[in-house]
Amino acid sequence: MSWGTDLWDQFENLDKHTQWGIDFLERYAKFVKERLEIEQAYAKQLRSLVKKHCPKRSKDDEPRFTSCLSFYSILNELNDYAGQREVVAEEMGHKVYGELMRYSQDLKAERKHHLQEGRKAQQFLDQCWKHMDNSKKKFERECREAEKSQMMYERLDSDINATKSEVEKAKSQLYLRQHMAEESKNEYAAQLQNFNSEQWKHFNVSIPQIFKNLQDMDERRTVKLGETYRSFAEVERRVIPIISKCLEGMVTAAKNVDERKDSAIVVESFKSGFEPPGEFPFEDFSQNIQRTGSDSTIGTPKNDGGKPDPKQHAIGRTKNKLWLFGKKPKAPTLEDLSHLPPEQRRKKLQQRIDELNKELQKEMDQRDALNKMKDVYEKNPQMGDPGSLQPKISETICNMEKLRSEIHKNETWLAEVEGKHGSRGERRSSADVNHHAPHGRESPEGSYTDDQNQEHRSPPQPDPHEFDDEFDDDDPLPAVGHCKALYSFDGSNEGTLVIKENEVMYVIEEDKGDGWTRVRKQGGEEGYVPTSYVEITLEKNSKGAVTYI
Repeated sequence: MSWGTDLWDQFENLDKHTQWGIDFLERYAKFVKERLEIEQAYAKQLRSLVKKHCPKRSKDDEPRFTSCLSFYSILNELNDYAGQREVVAEEMGHKVYGELMRYSQDLKAERKHHLQEGRKAQQFLDQCWKHMDNSKKKFERECREAEKSQMMYERLDSDINATKSEVEKAKSQLYLRQHMAEESKNEYAAQLQNFNSEQWKHFNVSIPQIFKNLQDMDERRTVKLGETYRSFAEVERRVIPIISKCLEGMVTAAKNVDERKDSAIVVESFKSGFEPPGEFPFEDFSQNIQRTGSDSTIGTPKNDGGKPDPKQHAIGRTKNKLWLFGKKPKAPTLEDLSHLPPEQRRKKLQQRIDELNKELQKEMDQRDALNKMKDVYEKNPQMGDPGSLQPKISETICNMEKLRSEIHKNETWLAEVEGKHGSRGERRSSADVNHHAPHGRESPEGSYTDDQNQEHRSPPQPDPHEFDDEFDDDDPLPAVGHCKALYSFDGSNEGTLVIKENEVMYVIEEDKGDGWTRVRKQGGEEGYVPTSYVEITLEKNSKGAVTYI
């Protein structure tokens, strides 16, 4: 079926049909736009719903029950589901709606071009017809004039009263009219032949080609609609696997609800650590009443010496702990958390220690970064002033000292709760564990090191004369242990000692908390080295055999 041959005379109807096709395509594009707006609104409402029901409390206050955790997991999965609805809206807007609108503009331009070509062809054929019609009318008019001239000539030629000049004049007029009629005839024949040729070309070449182009355009529009219908469905199909995972995550969260675990969490959260109260003893208030001889053998004997019963005092001491049938008194919040039951106090103290250790680690990382920057400035002065970083370094070290003090204080309270009264060395925090530094690190004085506990302090600076006398003394200090160098140290500062990796030395003075240990080499040379750079083993007769890195 071809529009060019079967619909050669339906130009106006094809004009209307192609316009309807473009209008229908734009109507479908509008439908897609409204659909993606619904998806966007749906996703937005889902995200708002998730945000509304997400816990607004801090992580410490969030319940740890499996039912709550599962609900939060469902909220996370629902949030991911909302994200997939947004993906659907975005894909529809880009691959369907946007594509349809661009294609609609192209169709309008193409249709306009084809219709203009058809109108031009029709106008040219109309012009040819007018030329032919004018030549035909002229030929007809010239023929009538020639007939009139012939009738005039014949009348004068048969009239005996007509003069010879009148007859000759009528005869010449007849010849002129006949010649003009012949020329009009030839012109008419030529115009007619030209019109027939152009008409054949119009209805057999130009119009079929134009209508074929319109047919191709309309068929491409139909194909494009089919493709966008498929794309509309494919957008949904592509997100189905992810949506299925979201739904599977919700099902998994539902399976993770454990009633026994929740019950155990309730016990762990509210267990006080107190022992249940014992039995109440009988309190005899009739001891001071005089009895008859027969009555004296009945009843509870008096306490000797009129001393109070110690059980009564025990009862008095336990009364304040009985909150089983009444409202628990609200105790003031104390820094050492002694107002809490033992078990709750232990948990809170441990939690506080962990948080302080994290803050200490952050301060140590900041200190290391500042020292590294200072080292770069010292090597490249054009990049910055090293002295400008010193106040910040000092402030960071001060913060570290405060945090260490807080950690020590809380560890003491924790040891008290747990019944352990050991020193801090017996309960070292995770922040006090030395981390291995890379080989070739420089002294902590104004330099960078990866050791997490080595503060950037200078080694102890004794009086120069005392230091010299101490090293020149014929009777050196006794060794309290030995050590092995874990890393090389350049000993560029005054009072420090150059050591090499794996070098074994004597320990003559332990670290006093400033991060430096005094050692003596095999050759007798003494000085200070960073404690974190050596592995120390103390002698048994010197504070026990202790090894630490």
